[in-house]
Amino acid sequence: MRINIADPVFQTTLFIIFFALFVVATLKRDTKPYEMDHGHTDELKGVAILMVVFSHIGYFLFADTRFLFPLSIAAGVGVNIFLFLSGFGLTSSELKVKKTWKEFYAKRLKTIFVPMWIALALILAMDYFLLGKTYELPVVIKSFLGFFPVADIFTSINSALWYFTFILFYYLLFPIIFRRSQPLFSAFVMLLLGYLVTRLTLPVTKDLLQLYRTHILLFPLGMAFAWLNEKKPGVKFQEVLLKVFHTSLLAGVVRYLIVAGCTFRSG
Repeated sequence: MRINIADPVFQTTLFIIFFALFVVATLKRDTKPYEMDHGHTDELKGVAILMVVFSHIGYFLFADTRFLFPLSIAAGVGVNIFLFLSGFGLTSSELKVKKTWKEFYAKRLKTIFVPMWIALALILAMDYFLLGKTYELPVVIKSFLGFFPVADIFTSINSALWYFTFILFYYLLFPIIFRRSQPLFSAFVMLLLGYLVTRLTLPVTKDLLQLYRTHILLFPLGMAFAWLNEKKPGVKFQEVLLKVFHTSLLAGVVRYLIVAGCTFRSG
């Protein structure tokens, strides 16, 4: 049952104002190098989580979809960020420390499966004890194995878990495909395989298959960026700007305008 809210536009305006004030009040100066490190990826993950949460609240929890608009329209961008960071993180880690495929699976699959199992068990328990809702045994078994062929907000155990099956595909392929000596070629092969697989008749709904196709580029793109990040392009770019503009403030403004302009043109 969806929630009705009085004057959703006004409520959204209030939320955006307080949210913006909170963000400004908690801003901190970034003293780290101009590169993608663990702290920066955590910040981006936080942004991606908010994008997905705002979208689910705005479109599925409340009856009037004007609530949280336009914050509610960026869920797809959030998914893209998660996929990009996953490809980036796995590749960056592998470029630093080589692992056997057994070591990779033992570490990475445990990292994604254990939290999913805990969340799934809690969801099933709450559905049963609070809502009196149960699911067929084959559905439950497939879910614990990480296969979610349907993403329906009203009938699925948790519609957001469609993403788990998608990312599991990449985790299973990564140690087989990736070569430290050829990271860019590895990213291309991953993209090609993803494209070919999503053109097959998969045992998932048509809408879910379309989601796979929409987001297929981002994981390989993250792999390619990890290779680029090893060459520290951000530091070199900042050094050039400082030489030209002499002050870090002006260099920062110019850097922002360049990045924002590129983002606007590509978007």
